[in-house]
Amino acid sequence: MTERQKTVKESVSISGVGLHTGKTVNLTFRPSEENSGIRFLRTDIGENAFIQANTDNVIETSRGTTLEEKGSRISTVEHVLAAVSGFEIDNLIIEVDSLEIPILDGSSKLFTQALKKASIKKQNAIRETFEITEPIRFFDENKKSEYLALPSDRLRFSCLIDFNTKVLNKQHASLDEISNFEKEIAPSRTFVFLHELEYLANNNLIKGGNLSNAIVFVDQKPPQEKLDKMASLFNMPTIEVKEEGILNNIDLYHDNEPARHKLLDVIGDLALVGKPLKAQIIANKPGHASNIEFAKKIKSYIKNKKNMNTPKYDPNTKPVYDVNDIKRMLPHRYPFLLVDKIIEVTDNHVIGIKNVTMNENFFQGHFPEEPIMPGVLQIEAMAQTGGIFNLSKVDDPGNYNTYFLKIDKVRFKKKVVPGDTLIFKLELLSPVRRGICHMKGTAYVGNEIVAEAELMAQIAKKQ
Repeated sequence: MTERQKTVKESVSISGVGLHTGKTVNLTFRPSEENSGIRFLRTDIGENAFIQANTDNVIETSRGTTLEEKGSRISTVEHVLAAVSGFEIDNLIIEVDSLEIPILDGSSKLFTQALKKASIKKQNAIRETFEITEPIRFFDENKKSEYLALPSDRLRFSCLIDFNTKVLNKQHASLDEISNFEKEIAPSRTFVFLHELEYLANNNLIKGGNLSNAIVFVDQKPPQEKLDKMASLFNMPTIEVKEEGILNNIDLYHDNEPARHKLLDVIGDLALVGKPLKAQIIANKPGHASNIEFAKKIKSYIKNKKNMNTPKYDPNTKPVYDVNDIKRMLPHRYPFLLVDKIIEVTDNHVIGIKNVTMNENFFQGHFPEEPIMPGVLQIEAMAQTGGIFNLSKVDDPGNYNTYFLKIDKVRFKKKVVPGDTLIFKLELLSPVRRGICHMKGTAYVGNEIVAEAELMAQIAKKQ
């Protein structure tokens, strides 16, 4: 079943303090256009201070995940990105008026509630989910963290942690359906050991921290005077250590809440892959630095897979439409009929072939000493291939013409010269409505991409 992209229906805001700065932060979720992805916007810097949620923009992972793009920086993004992933939102602007995402209660719960209030809205564009088809493994030698992505019919997560202490030993958490994120994972709060809390506080690093937004584990019970000092630091009348080895600041929602929170972090950090996945993700002893390295490995795998998945052309295979069929469908004729055959048509894509020969009339005047196929004609050939797709959906294609409405995101990556065979693959970006077809086109020579573009066209009956 074809899925459509999602954004929020309306804007909604939430406020809280930044964990490390202690400053009040105002965050607003806003709708965003199709195929724009998840973007942060630092409104305190300027109206164009966007930061794309992408592994390429990660600059720091020591106390949360920090992104930076063109001088604009945003910290502690993992909890809000986990909430966005939990609703499978594809396009969103997250406006923030400070350096940090607010810590709130240390979980994704309040972000999830805000997104529900904004309401999730389906868009026209098709959601492109990447399916993992073979195991992807990653081991962080320094952190001893292990990750595995396996083929699956849906996105699933498993997480194991082991801090090798009596108060926090081996724990496991899992999420079998991403739709259950809100209930099973979102409320799980971050956690810290008391000695880490002392270090952070003594180094002025958690100005916005308090004992209501973290579970504090105590592996060695300190003297009461140290607990009293911590109580004073966090404006609490008293602090005690429970029998379970945690401070008496909050009660656990689940016995394995720490493992659930680590799973939450994995979901948030893997959102930076930039593409929805269909896979089973298993993480053992995860942490932000390792999460990001694993996300980068998945992203690299996707890129390599895309390059490997070039359309295969066998000249011996009978085409779906030969040139005579194409002439019955398209009004174009020499020298502007630029597609020789169509080798594949499905509900979502079409693949066409153009053989480039030295006899092309345009080579007489376009770099005649070094023949190069004009880029505009590559796009025209690509559009004619897309036109065949659109015309194949009507009963009498010969009675229709195809007209351009828009050309966008055109990129030329390599010269096309005589002797090349161009393979055009055009894929739907949104369902066809009222004869309007919006497609992403990719042109290949062999296994290399030579051109890309987004095309929108409409078929209309001949007058």
